[in-house]
Amino acid sequence: MNPRQLQQMAQQMQREMQKIQEELGVTMVEGSAGGGAITVQMNGHRELQGITISPEVIDPDDVEMLQDLLMAAFSDASKKAQEMAEKRMGPLMGGMKGMPGLF
Repeated sequence: MNPRQLQQMAQQMQREMQKIQEELGVTMVEGSAGGGAITVQMNGHRELQGITISPEVIDPDDVEMLQDLLMAAFSDASKKAQEMAEKRMGPLMGGMKGMPGLF
């Protein structure tokens, strides 16, 4: 592969990467815990976008349960966002393996 082809390939991959990054910024995932009593929304960059807490899980005498549910919902959403990013980036990263000097 000549240097010009390599440069063109790299530029195309850069454009694709930017497009995917933009899509991940606006695509939402939702994690939940407690049978949906707590939901956490985040984008594909794993940035928190919202939290919904059902009033039934708010017990002033059991704050630890609420904290555990929040952690579980956040972890669920984060895992889904990571999986989504990997799925979207996978084909692009696979193409990079064929580029000399990169992997």
